[in-house]
Amino acid sequence: MEWPLDVALARPVQQLPTGPWAYEIKVDGHRTVLWRTEDGVRLQSRSGRDVTPLWMDLAVAAMRLPPGTVLDGEAVVYLADGEAGARISFEAAQSRALSTPSRARELAARHPATYVAFDALAVAGTDLRPRPYAERRQALVDVLAGVGPPLEPVWSTTDRGEALLWYAALEGTGVEGIVAKPIRSAYKAGRIWSKIRHADTLDATIVGFTGTARHPKMLAIRLPDGRVALSQRLTTALAAAIGPHLLPDAGRASTEDGDTYTPATEDVAVEVVAGTTRHAVVTVIRLR
Repeated sequence: MEWPLDVALARPVQQLPTGPWAYEIKVDGHRTVLWRTEDGVRLQSRSGRDVTPLWMDLAVAAMRLPPGTVLDGEAVVYLADGEAGARISFEAAQSRALSTPSRARELAARHPATYVAFDALAVAGTDLRPRPYAERRQALVDVLAGVGPPLEPVWSTTDRGEALLWYAALEGTGVEGIVAKPIRSAYKAGRIWSKIRHADTLDATIVGFTGTARHPKMLAIRLPDGRVALSQRLTTALAAAIGPHLLPDAGRASTEDGDTYTPATEDVAVEVVAGTTRHAVVTVIRLR
């Protein structure tokens, strides 16, 4: 198995499928592939970047896994929520993911991360990707049984009714929705799963920016329908993370609404809130 790994994805649907499917809660964190190598641990983002220095608390815990193990999952951060107990905070995970290594250590000391694993791609050197989901799920539960928190398997059920109860009851706790996976399917890159979410998102491409490449203020985003629109103003952390990936092109360009921006020559993907794309601006959540 070669680094970096192209991950499996889910396509949005209006209803959960029926039949021989497994259903998992979708937690609101940062997609992370965890590699337990012969001599250490490496953590990979969905886009293939090495993010190990940002999640060192998870890397240290993962040393308890057998070498040659590769897991797919989400790095999340739980925050206290009064009488409700704890909730998953995307904002806290985002702060960690967009920080420097030294800042990440400070954040980890205050709010340690949890790794919610939803697939076992390899265990002890055996590639499990060709195996059906049901076998990979059992391998995931078994390998994590000897590790414990902060590494834990995602909630999973084959009962569609139970999954819909989770969907309704867990809204507002940091659970975004439900992912459905065919029980007999292998693991492969691409949109092989289905998902329903309380607030859906989609991937879009940066085609330009306002401000400077080093300090972008807003992004010009090409949406899936071909329209180009300006994003809302970026947070300081998002601007710092995206800026190094922007390569300005010569000249100026305009959106359909007449907003001008500096074109960018590199295709950089970001995640945006789907509901905002009907309007003149979009909300950028994270770099892909």
